[in-house]
Amino acid sequence: MSDDNQIIIPPSFISMFVEPGRIKPSASREHIHERYDLCEDLANLLTEQASNKLWELGITESDVLQRISTGLAETDIGLSDAEAGWVIKRLAEILGWQQ
Repeated sequence: MSDDNQIIIPPSFISMFVEPGRIKPSASREHIHERYDLCEDLANLLTEQASNKLWELGITESDVLQRISTGLAETDIGLSDAEAGWVIKRLAEILGWQQ
């Protein structure tokens, strides 16, 4: 069994690929898995930066998340708006911060 079959993609992520009025995703399993890997990795990579900004700038967790969200929107890294939003939610979840 490959590692791909061992990873459970959360429904909150899969829902980004389900069009209104449909129940099945509009993208292939492989595509969704690739996008999930990218977004999950990015959220994990941003944890150190977020924690550092909270401490360095003395701002609230919400402010840190907003700044990172703005940075994702301004940077052309190939994320959709929905994916960027999911990354921010996942980052807050990993850090145990309120959204």
